[in-house]
Amino acid sequence: MITRFAPSPTGPLHLGHAYSAMLAHDMAMAQNGTFLLRIEDIDQARARPKWEAQIYHDLHWLGLKWPEPVMRQSTQMGRYRAVLQQLWHDGQLYACSCTRADIAAATSAPQEGGRVVGPDGLIYPGTCRDRPRGGPQPPTDAALRLDIASLQHSSDTAPGLAFAETGAGPNNETGAIRFTLADLASTAGDIVLARRDMGTSYHLSVVLDDAAQDVTHVVRGRDLFDATRIHVMLQRLLGLPSPIYHHHRLIRDDTEKRLAKRDDARALSKYRAEGATPDDIRRMVGL
Repeated sequence: MITRFAPSPTGPLHLGHAYSAMLAHDMAMAQNGTFLLRIEDIDQARARPKWEAQIYHDLHWLGLKWPEPVMRQSTQMGRYRAVLQQLWHDGQLYACSCTRADIAAATSAPQEGGRVVGPDGLIYPGTCRDRPRGGPQPPTDAALRLDIASLQHSSDTAPGLAFAETGAGPNNETGAIRFTLADLASTAGDIVLARRDMGTSYHLSVVLDDAAQDVTHVVRGRDLFDATRIHVMLQRLLGLPSPIYHHHRLIRDDTEKRLAKRDDARALSKYRAEGATPDDIRRMVGL
């Protein structure tokens, strides 16, 4: 078993991060497996060296260990670009110049069922879908979206998709989770595989990195359950294996709100400064 914890160095780790990291570590150790740490720093506009250093410090304090060197996504851009270039060459991507405001405006018109929100926010209405595509190199001045509808005619990704869930989704989904590309088209839309300011995206990077590191079990919060359908589709499209997924409960504050990095009151460094021990943290999160 190979598990991983993949935080972004954009703020302090909190109790929710501690729970996810310790759970992934415990699961791997129970099977004499390997626990990996990966730094997801593709958002260079927000990533900070001080937060990356704090991640190492916090996790070492919790007693977690991992092999060195640690993979940092910012050093993997060549792999991401190679896959994007192939998908662009095959005509499966198209360039999109729409801003979030453009998408919000396009989806604000009255329509049956109203606005639909997916894993990445409002589902893209397809404004740029008919733009010219294909060629030797994808553009760098626009986002690159995957044409989900075109994939429905490909034997590589149709008719059905599935993944194994050993935890539970937000509606207690567990076991074999099955879905179709039609489901994905209606609930996620044409997802962005490369953002204009990053050159990649979370969805593409996490899929390629999990495969590159031979991750067998992905342990993460159930807020990412819907994104898993996107990841499994990309794995099928790119000929990559699908890990087993374990989506866990979320650690919430006293008002039942999900913890965020801006919630410094729950930061691990604050608990440590106040005299808490790693065992105290384990009790707080129910491990």
